[in-house]
Amino acid sequence: MIVRDLNEIKGTDRAVSDAQWTSYRLLLADDGMGFSFHITVLEAGSEHTFHYKNHFESVYCMKGKGSITDIATGETHEIKPGVVYALNLHDKHILRAEEELHMACCFNPPVTGHEVHQADGSYAAPSDLETAG
Repeated sequence: MIVRDLNEIKGTDRAVSDAQWTSYRLLLADDGMGFSFHITVLEAGSEHTFHYKNHFESVYCMKGKGSITDIATGETHEIKPGVVYALNLHDKHILRAEEELHMACCFNPPVTGHEVHQADGSYAAPSDLETAG
C-alpha cells in the first residue's frame, strides 16, 4: 500500500514548478501503478499551451475557475469545480486560469518525475527519457 501526504511532498523533488504552475506528484512511474497522479496548482491569470503527444491525461478541477481551448477545433470549455477533461486524442490545448486552479491530474503512461515541458508543450516519450538518462 502506498500512502502519501500532499503536505509532506511540498518542498521535495516531487514538487515540480514551472511557468506559473506547481505539480505535486503523488504517484510516479516507479510506484508501479501504470499511471501517475498529481495535484497541480496554476496561478491566477496564467495561460499555458500544452500538447501531450506521448501521454494521455485526464484532469479534474477541484477549485478555481478557468477555461480550456482545443487548438484543433477552436472550441473552448469552462473549467470550474466538478469539471473533468480528458485528452484522449493527445489534444493540443490552451489552459487558462482566471482564478487559481487546483487540479487532480492522471497521466498514462505515468511520468517519471524528471520530465520538463519541451518547446511544443509536450513531455518526451518515456522511452526517450530512458535513453537520455
